[in-house]
Amino acid sequence: MDASLLTIQPNAPEPIYRQIVEQLRRLIASGQLVAGELLPSVRDVAGFHAINPMTVSRAYGMAETEGLLERLRGKGMAVAATRKPVQSESQRMALLETQLQELARHANELELPAEPVLRRLAKLLGD
Repeated sequence: MDASLLTIQPNAPEPIYRQIVEQLRRLIASGQLVAGELLPSVRDVAGFHAINPMTVSRAYGMAETEGLLERLRGKGMAVAATRKPVQSESQRMALLETQLQELARHANELELPAEPVLRRLAKLLGD
C-alpha cells in the first residue's frame, strides 16, 4: 500500500484519525488491501499528508484494536491475517449506510430531486 491511497480531508468534521480508520476498513472490506499486506509507516503517511504523526499512530492503533491490522515486529503494521478476504456487496454497502442516510437528508433539506443527485453521484463514481 502507498500513502497516497488514503484521502485526508483536514477541514472535514470527522477527525483525521477516524477518516484513516474508516478508509482502512473500506479498503480491507473491498479486497483492495489483503491480509498480510504492509501499510506505509506512520512517518510516511504523516509526511505525505502533512499531518501529525501521532494522528496516524492513533488511527493505526485503533485499527489494530479492532482487529483490522496487526503489528509485525521489525516490519510495521500489516492487514491482519485473520481478516476475511472480501466482504459481500451487502456488507460493504452497510459500511456506507450512515453516509448515504446523511446524503439523503441533505438532499431533502435542499429540496433536491433524487434524479440529479443520483446523476451527480454516478458521475463521481465514474459510471
